[in-house]
Amino acid sequence: MKLIVAIINNDDCPSVLSELTHQGYGATKLSTSGGFLRAGNSTLLIGTEDDKVDAVIAVISEFSRKRTQMVSPSPSFMAEGFISRAVEVTVGGATVFVLDVDKFIKL
Repeated sequence: MKLIVAIINNDDCPSVLSELTHQGYGATKLSTSGGFLRAGNSTLLIGTEDDKVDAVIAVISEFSRKRTQMVSPSPSFMAEGFISRAVEVTVGGATVFVLDVDKFIKL
């Protein structure tokens, strides 16, 4: 048994969850935010059998896309002199962790 922790962009979450559900996988969605851009993310917790991990990752990969956006500097960055103008950054995609599960109980 594995626990997949997938951090995805909020824009991608509905399509990822819809496809996971369509394929018979259950997921728990947690609303989270990133540290750098403080943008909204969703963290999905997905428990699955070892042989299904690649299929789940394939769904996440297919429905989570990277995109670029312009980000204006925040006052704290400006005060420290790190960024003086808007910059283009890559957002989206997914960060996925696969963890071993010692015990799984559904009550």
